[in-house]
Amino acid sequence: MSAQPLSFARSEKLFARAQEIVAGGTTQGKAPNTLIPGEYPIYAARGRGATLWDIDGNAFLDWILAYGIIVLGYCDPDVDTAAIGEIRDGFAFPLTRPVQNELAELLVQVIPCAEMVHFFKTGSDTTTAAVRLARIATGRDKIVRWGYNGWHDWCCTRDAGIPRHVRDDVLTFRYNDLNSLEDVLKQQRDQVACVIMMPLEIEPPQPGFLAGAKELAHQYGALFILDEMRSGFHLALGGAQEYYGVTPDLATFSKAMSNGYAISVLAGKRELMQALSQTYVSSTFFTNSIEMAAAVATITKLEREQVIPHLWRIGKGLMDGLDRCARDLGIEAQSVGVAPMPFLQFTYADPEIRETAKYVFYRETTRRGLLLHPNHHWFVCAAHTEQDLARTLEICEQGFRAVKQELARGFRAPTTQKVAVTVST
Repeated sequence: MSAQPLSFARSEKLFARAQEIVAGGTTQGKAPNTLIPGEYPIYAARGRGATLWDIDGNAFLDWILAYGIIVLGYCDPDVDTAAIGEIRDGFAFPLTRPVQNELAELLVQVIPCAEMVHFFKTGSDTTTAAVRLARIATGRDKIVRWGYNGWHDWCCTRDAGIPRHVRDDVLTFRYNDLNSLEDVLKQQRDQVACVIMMPLEIEPPQPGFLAGAKELAHQYGALFILDEMRSGFHLALGGAQEYYGVTPDLATFSKAMSNGYAISVLAGKRELMQALSQTYVSSTFFTNSIEMAAAVATITKLEREQVIPHLWRIGKGLMDGLDRCARDLGIEAQSVGVAPMPFLQFTYADPEIRETAKYVFYRETTRRGLLLHPNHHWFVCAAHTEQDLARTLEICEQGFRAVKQELARGFRAPTTQKVAVTVST
């Protein structure tokens, strides 16, 4: 039986006003209201642990977790205490706070490729700095990229406003296909500055793929850069490079490193990082110390409390449980990704049935108190418990049963609400 719709009256009124005064209605380019209109919350009131409350009083067990930046749980007391300490002492000066060195030392210890680091605020800041460093180091202009690397001109997923000559300097390849990568590098011989890529999205790398990509980049005189914005501090303390045993020339991190505070970092070989002195990267806010203190507290807690094995355990339980339930109920769906960053894909051959199954499942699970993303992989945090896992699987089973019931009666998702699965966020 379908669950009753939730009320989002306050959110909808506030969002209607926002659309008159904020371009797009929100500065969040992937706002929940765009997922399944009318079925997802829009404005958050507060969060604690793995639970998020919206301004209409609805509570959700959250598996989106601000797209992976919350790795310990909302309002983690150790992280927030560290941040508040910086606020009380002052965090914006014409001078640098000593916590910068403390964080840098910690990152050099835990990230395999890190001999030196430089701090920024956002992922796009950092991937763009990495690309510029690669161009300085190689004297070349072209970029080969894969995955989502930010919103700046060289990697924006939409062409509007991007000069053609910028787009012409950026190429891509097929994931898990070394022949595809070599073809691109061979065609652009002596012109490619770097291969920059996410280690994975929802498809894990095949054995040898990342190492092979690094080898090909070096063979053609390019740097190999891993964009670890999502994978960092989720798969392993040192990121996917530690987990898969492939050390890049440069790597970028953000999201989980500070449990939600705005900071990112470029890490890499000393001789490459020192080339930053040849260019100019700066922001008034780069030296603000609140997020640096939060990052120190986050990484220290991840290591001290063995959080990452917990992420793998809960995530594996979620993926196994979803697969078992779908199989038992005859639902054509499967879990994909890696355990700390899982996702559910519906696999019906008919696109209309597939979209309907997705629509119904996420409608029902949201109404029953889960916050799952229909188009982007999910995340596990330290605050998720075994009880949360059991509750999530119980609700997902109800979601699968609703799918089966709705498909049997011939229901089809409203055409205005069909959204293709994309994970490049």
